[in-house]
Amino acid sequence: MDLGLATDFYSDEPRYQPELLGFQSRDPDFVQIIQQLHESLDPRTVFACFGKVMGQHLPILGIKLRYNKHQFTWGRHQGLSIQQQLVHQGKTACIEYSLAAPLQPSQARQLQQLQTLVIQPLFNATQFQEMSQQAMYDSLTRLGNRHYYIESLKKAIATSTRHDNALSIVILDLDNFKMLNDVHGHQFGDTVLSEFGILLTKAIRNTDQAFRVGGDEFVVVVRGDLAAAEILCRRVLQAMSRLTLFEKHQVQTSLGISQWKSDETACSLYERADKALYRAKAAGRRCYRADSYVSP
Repeated sequence: MDLGLATDFYSDEPRYQPELLGFQSRDPDFVQIIQQLHESLDPRTVFACFGKVMGQHLPILGIKLRYNKHQFTWGRHQGLSIQQQLVHQGKTACIEYSLAAPLQPSQARQLQQLQTLVIQPLFNATQFQEMSQQAMYDSLTRLGNRHYYIESLKKAIATSTRHDNALSIVILDLDNFKMLNDVHGHQFGDTVLSEFGILLTKAIRNTDQAFRVGGDEFVVVVRGDLAAAEILCRRVLQAMSRLTLFEKHQVQTSLGISQWKSDETACSLYERADKALYRAKAAGRRCYRADSYVSP
């Protein structure tokens, strides 16, 4: 591990010395600290553990760390400030400490020892998180994949059962997508799918989730009743009519809706929405149809 330091302890500045909650000037138990840092694969939990350890052994009020696209923060950010860089396996982490008082030379050495302990478990946790996300999302559309859809729908049904909340799904596919691929090629087809994924992401609410579950087949889990799902369908159709790419090549979508009913399985919910989708296609496409069942 390479340790690159860019440090200024500001020893000539007036000292800021509020009460240091939990700060104890004693030798750290490195074995115990390493065990604590490796207990979780959640990056924020690992970093919070690191912050707690640093605050216990040094006059540190807060810590900020930037690594790749990740940003972590712990504690209060006031008082004196020092910045350092840690380089591990060619990747750089930038760390900013907020201090209650300038560090003594022995404390500065201890800080360097402690901060090297966090890098490996934090890098492991962020890498695990990134790999987990890749396993859940479709790389082309950036929407959830089929596996993520199945797991998410199970959780949504469990939540609706527990709180007696309405839940619906919308199934969408792109009309005549195979013909588009045959005429314009698969690269154009990928562009259409990618643009449709962006459209769905913008159309849904923060409480809803969109997934690509097949080639040109998509599902949206809607936290709401049929009326809420119908609003989403209209929003999607309107958005498609405004996109030049879709209008120029007559890219259309048909949509089917079903609302979850008590004690219904995920498969049954999907089948009813799928039947509604085919009714939309039979009605001329570029429209939506809802399953006839309505919750009492």
